[in-house]
Amino acid sequence: MREHTVASFDEDLEQIDQLIRDMADLSSSMVGDSIRALLHTDTAAAQRIISEDTVMDAKQRELDDRAITLIAKRQPMAQDLRAVLGAIRMAGDLERIGDLAKNVAKRVGAIGEGATPRGLSHGIDDMATLVLAQISGVIAAYTGRKPDELDRLRAEDEKIDLKYTSVFRELLTYMMEDPRNITTCTHLLFCAKNLERIGDHVTNIAENAYYVLTGSQLPANRPKLDETATTVLAE
Repeated sequence: MREHTVASFDEDLEQIDQLIRDMADLSSSMVGDSIRALLHTDTAAAQRIISEDTVMDAKQRELDDRAITLIAKRQPMAQDLRAVLGAIRMAGDLERIGDLAKNVAKRVGAIGEGATPRGLSHGIDDMATLVLAQISGVIAAYTGRKPDELDRLRAEDEKIDLKYTSVFRELLTYMMEDPRNITTCTHLLFCAKNLERIGDHVTNIAENAYYVLTGSQLPANRPKLDETATTVLAE
């Protein structure tokens, strides 16, 4: 971003940018830790993740307060105004990612004792890897001022949608093969859906970041490839 005559203006913008980076780091760690807690039924780790959501909420409130104060004091225009409003929107999506990671952590105690069987969980693990790569990639592209990379990352949400459909079908198969798997697979289905929704929030972040950097909107009609509704009908 360009430098301003008033140095404190740049400092205010940098503080908001730093909060976005902090929230992104926290959301990424919450997602990764929640999946590890899920796969190993680590209830202590799950409780820690649930408590971290209050930290995320506090960071979002701080960012909102700083953004509102900056608008009132500086009356930013053009690129600066886009940066502030974009940060507010991105913070909202990062906070929702934290909420969804918390929701995954809440499932840990419900699954029961012992690690989740690898046969039931490897698809979830693979899906989480895709999601975490998207989170880190979108923030790196934003802070590195690389709009073309944001466009590419947005399109790659398709991979998460396809993986979610695959996981959905796989877990349904396990449930039909052995009714004893129904409880665990049901919880895993909810967790997979949470990961798919996290991918959607990352897409929102990419779109807002692209607008901040370029002043242009990405096309609104990005196709969704969640085929789980047709999978249920086919069954």
